[in-house]
Amino acid sequence: MKDNDFTADNIENQSFEKLLDSFEADSSQTIQVGDKIKGEIISIGKESVFIDTGTGIDGVIALDELLDDKQKFPYSLGDSLELYVVSMRDNEIGLSRSVSGAGGLNQIETAYERKIPIDGKVKEVIKGGFHISIMQKRAFCPLGQIDINYVENPEDFVGKTLQFLIIEFKEGGKNIVLSRRELLSLEQEKAHLDFLETLTEGSIHNGTITRIMPYGVFVELIPGTEGMVHVSELSWSRLNHPEELVKQGDCVAVKIIGIEHNEQAGKTKISLSAKQVQGDPWESVSDKFSPNDKIKGIVTRCAKFGAFVEIAPGIEGLVHISEMSYTKRVIHPEDVVKPGESVSVMIKDIDQKNRRISLSIKEAEGDPWVEVPDKYSIGQSVDAIIEKKEQFGLFITLEPGVTGLLPKSEISRSSNQAQFDKIKEGDPITVLIGEINPAERKISLRPGDAREDDEWKEFSGTASKSLGTLGDKLQQALKSKKKT
Repeated sequence: MKDNDFTADNIENQSFEKLLDSFEADSSQTIQVGDKIKGEIISIGKESVFIDTGTGIDGVIALDELLDDKQKFPYSLGDSLELYVVSMRDNEIGLSRSVSGAGGLNQIETAYERKIPIDGKVKEVIKGGFHISIMQKRAFCPLGQIDINYVENPEDFVGKTLQFLIIEFKEGGKNIVLSRRELLSLEQEKAHLDFLETLTEGSIHNGTITRIMPYGVFVELIPGTEGMVHVSELSWSRLNHPEELVKQGDCVAVKIIGIEHNEQAGKTKISLSAKQVQGDPWESVSDKFSPNDKIKGIVTRCAKFGAFVEIAPGIEGLVHISEMSYTKRVIHPEDVVKPGESVSVMIKDIDQKNRRISLSIKEAEGDPWVEVPDKYSIGQSVDAIIEKKEQFGLFITLEPGVTGLLPKSEISRSSNQAQFDKIKEGDPITVLIGEINPAERKISLRPGDAREDDEWKEFSGTASKSLGTLGDKLQQALKSKKKT
């Protein structure tokens, strides 16, 4: 009850007996120096802030002690604060966030017994820790107790005034040992519990990567509170190890996807996702890509039936083995591409519903047969390479993707037939163009030194006329197909 409760209006509306009972009830709520109390702000002055202590006497704390790091007062009337009682007078209770200032051993001992934080100034680095001055008394803080984290440069703390808990008080105050680590741990635990109360699935937070493991990364959401991002939730792209994408100390945005409380163990497991913050790339795949688009991609893996190519983070398509090359027959996809290799592909089909994209490497490279009618003519001499020897003749590569056949019957027209018995795959050879059939991707060849006869001349003339017309039509059809 406050002094201003005794007004004329109150006296008129209440009996003196009730007022006396109320005053005695308030007086019974006694507090002592060292107690930790919780009260609301009832008045804010230029230098002091007044607190409702729950007794007949208001508490007061210096306004400067409540300023934040930016030297601003962050509270308003009605806000609740937890403070320590540091002095008692007839009409005022002195409050503070900690026991500080000049005082005797009795206050230090009270702070020790009641686990009240106490201000101390770091004077110097000494063997094993720090010399700390508290209330004009000498105290010691071990190196491992000055902070929660590993201290690399102890000298950085010299000259700073920090809060400590007294963990040892012996020999009448001659041996005082302090811990800042324990105080920080208590504050951290309180912040952890407060954070968990507000944590909800689906919320997005920023955090710092503290540890990287083969199965995922640990992210500190607030000091002392971590969650884990499984490697499958780091990126929409496939990762063999988290280190391919992130490193320790990176700041990342994460989404809460699971909260599991283990009351028996007193722990809470927080599952996080980094990729879900970015959104599912398949939802907009049709906006980014269309059939017949020619793009670059990265080969992610090979299978017996083809190769998977990532064309955007989290978006993979399949190049079937039949779509790998115009220039050669592919038995194993690894003979054409390797994981990690950059390749050009053409999009053939997009099935957004089933998350499938069909790709083609050979369409992106182009069909070499489109230009065959323009590049070759009947009777033309061409330097080529022996590709394969068969009983019925020789397969000869005119250029990558264009192979012709030199039949055994035509070899007999050579003026030097014996050379064909010694010839090997990969050897160079000069041949003459015989029949050209682009529609069936076939070219018949003759030896470069073949003997001319009337039958060949007659064949050349008619074939040239008929195939020239067919070649023109086929070329136009192939070029039209390529444009579409």
